[in-house]
Amino acid sequence: MKRIIVIGAGASGMLAAISAARCGASVTLLEGKEKPGKKLLITGSGRCNLTNLVVDVKRTYHGAGEKFITNILNQFSVQDTLSFFEEIGLKVCDREGYIYPVAGQAQSVLNVLLLELRRLSVKIKYSEKVISIERDKGNWKVSTKGWTYEADAVILAAGSKAAPATGSDGSGYLLAESVGHRLVKPLPALAAMTAKENWLKKIAGVRMPAKIILKTNENEFAESGELQWTDYGISGIAVFQLSGFAARELDSGRKVSVILDLLPFDSEENLYMWAVSRCKDLKYEDVFAGWLPAKSITPLLRGAGYLPDEKVCEKVLQKIIYDLKHFTLDIAGVKGFENAQVCSGGVDTSEINEQTLESRIVSGLFIAGELLDVDGICGGYNLQWAWSSGWTAGIHSSGGERTV
Repeated sequence: MKRIIVIGAGASGMLAAISAARCGASVTLLEGKEKPGKKLLITGSGRCNLTNLVVDVKRTYHGAGEKFITNILNQFSVQDTLSFFEEIGLKVCDREGYIYPVAGQAQSVLNVLLLELRRLSVKIKYSEKVISIERDKGNWKVSTKGWTYEADAVILAAGSKAAPATGSDGSGYLLAESVGHRLVKPLPALAAMTAKENWLKKIAGVRMPAKIILKTNENEFAESGELQWTDYGISGIAVFQLSGFAARELDSGRKVSVILDLLPFDSEENLYMWAVSRCKDLKYEDVFAGWLPAKSITPLLRGAGYLPDEKVCEKVLQKIIYDLKHFTLDIAGVKGFENAQVCSGGVDTSEINEQTLESRIVSGLFIAGELLDVDGICGGYNLQWAWSSGWTAGIHSSGGERTV
């Protein structure tokens, strides 16, 4: 019976342990925290967006090449994910392609995973922080502070550096480097951005629809959705989707700005014509009373360089509308790992077998989940990567024949 050690009891680690055990392997799952699945429990604001029915690798994933990601997703697809969770007792619901547990709680996902691990007799060791892995005479030695475990293969699924309080403290990167792997520099992704403007506290808390263009001196990226203003910058899902690009560009020393269309519901020309038809004896702040959230009008007009309580001049009004549809902020940074949902960067996938997830540097080591240089956008894509990569690593580490 093949002995498999899985490092990390997060989403990818638990799937790796389950798939390896189903292939008849003797599996030990080592978790550095006192409980499993801590990051899983906070996904989707605690509701756990399991996966997404819309599959578009080129649009939804970054980092590794499209072929690498597709090869892994095809081995454990969205449909496989749905079938698997149905099989182990989880009922799910479809919310316009976003898949959630019907209970509306991430805890229900964790519960059925733990039940399946127990059914398969997977040994789970908590508070066992792995400090080293070593290949020795064809076997693996995995050491914690209190014990050294031996195995025929190791699956490294210790997470990235995002949300370190859940156990993703970056130690997995160190373990991968210790056996010779290169890293694409990990940076925070799916996080809020900080801006240089000093008036943002006056608009903090306001939410509004917007089109967002992230610009550097070399690249341009765009998203649409709800924008949330904060006292330090901007947040919201559309901002999260762009944050990985911003972090990478800033880390490369490039200047980054965002251009916001804060009036995305109509064209500049139509808005101006409608405003002019009703602006007699109005102040600028009155014109936008029906277009923008009340708390935002004065800060935005002042931020753009205008006096809200002045009477309307048609030429100035045209310029204001233009500026609100091209509202520019200078981006200072991206919120750190403690506030990020995932990381961009990780173990260089050119050193990983694109079919098995086995290391090309040292045999018998498999790497799954966020440790790899793969990150997805919001919407269940990062969990699907965890399920797919964990399952793939578990199957191939154990020989690939399901017996249970």
